Amino acid sequence: MSIESVRKYFTSVAPDITIVVTEASSATVAQAAEAHNVAPDQIAKTICLKAGETVLLLVMAGTRRLDNRKFRDRFGAKPRMLGAEEVFEVTSHPVGGVCPFGLPSPLPIYCDFSLKNYAEVVPAAGATNAAVRISPDYMAALTCAEWVDVCQ
Repeated sequence: MSIESVRKYFTSVAPDITIVVTEASSATVAQAAEAHNVAPDQIAKTICLKAGETVLLLVMAGTRRLDNRKFRDRFGAKPRMLGAEEVFEVTSHPVGGVCPFGLPSPLPIYCDFSLKNYAEVVPAAGATNAAVRISPDYMAALTCAEWVDVCQ
């Protein structure tokens, strides 16, 4: 019921945000961009990583890739991607629907500066066919995210 936790989250902290559910999957950046009629970089993909013993979420522009050196310099550890089961356990969201909203417990959240190239971005909303339209700054404010520069 991951999308339900996201619905509850927005109802309580940002009732002005509407979850958009599409018939087609938006699990990949290309699918999401097509489903929401936006540029691929407007898709705000969220990845779940481990830096040392710290699990964190990083939200970045859709076509960007993590720069391992920048990540190590910022977090003091090599990034390690969590597996799908670990991601679900930590976020309650399936891979393809991972987002920084409606988490079962707080996690450190970081937004990469690559998101600031657009007035509006489209992160997932807890399901592989659900998303929201939101400004990068509003998303960062709602999730208490810190801005970082860790992408190529």
